[in-house]
Amino acid sequence: MGPVDNQATGPQGDHELSEHEGLAQRLDRVERLLVRRDELTGQPSKVARPAWRSVTEGESRWPASLAVAAAVGLQFTIPHRLMFRPHWLLPVVALLLLAALLVANPMRINRQSTSIRRLSLLMIAVLSVANAWSAVELIRGLVEGREGHVAGPLLANGGAIWLTNVIIFSLWYWEFDRGGPAARANAVVEHQDFLFPQMTSPELAPADWEPAFTDYLYLSFTNATAFSPTDVMPLSRWAKMAMLVQSAVSLSIGALVIARAVNILKQ
Repeated sequence: MGPVDNQATGPQGDHELSEHEGLAQRLDRVERLLVRRDELTGQPSKVARPAWRSVTEGESRWPASLAVAAAVGLQFTIPHRLMFRPHWLLPVVALLLLAALLVANPMRINRQSTSIRRLSLLMIAVLSVANAWSAVELIRGLVEGREGHVAGPLLANGGAIWLTNVIIFSLWYWEFDRGGPAARANAVVEHQDFLFPQMTSPELAPADWEPAFTDYLYLSFTNATAFSPTDVMPLSRWAKMAMLVQSAVSLSIGALVIARAVNILKQ
């Protein structure tokens, strides 16, 4: 039996192949900017690798920590009937985990530690469970007619859950892209999960640019509002599925809350 041809065939396979070739060409362009040949001497001329592919001092923990604090504060604005009971449990647990992270690594995130990473993932998971519970309760209440009798509180509750969802997904993106912030600072993982514009056009960015939490927050916000990638493209399968789930959740919350609020205002 001859060798098996693993390449995709047909129109769909050709389309996927062309997308991969286009991405490969853009990445090759980045590589050509990293190492080039001197025309006069014929010797290779070394150009510094971009910061996002080099070992760096790591990003500050405070932007992500402030985002976690904001997510917890938003959860306390939601009525107790929509929260996991006891209503204070999950937000307080998240704050305690945040405090432990700040004590263990308060400044730059550049020390790779299994225990610290587990604490960070657990904190995001706790926030996710708390907000998912509130979102499900709100949607159930709207469907069953128990929620949404007054437009103002309905929009406030829906907005708080939606915004918390944006923060939580930004934390997931930030924590998993190329192994997390510590792994990115140490340039452990070569292939990225998200393709930022500065990676394909390094001449448009400062030499010390590397993705930080605010970049992932912007990615999460635009995905929640446009329901599709904008300037940042997901490359890995988990990144695509995470963005799919976030878009579905944002669409469900936004559609039901806005539709009900408009119906109330028309009455």
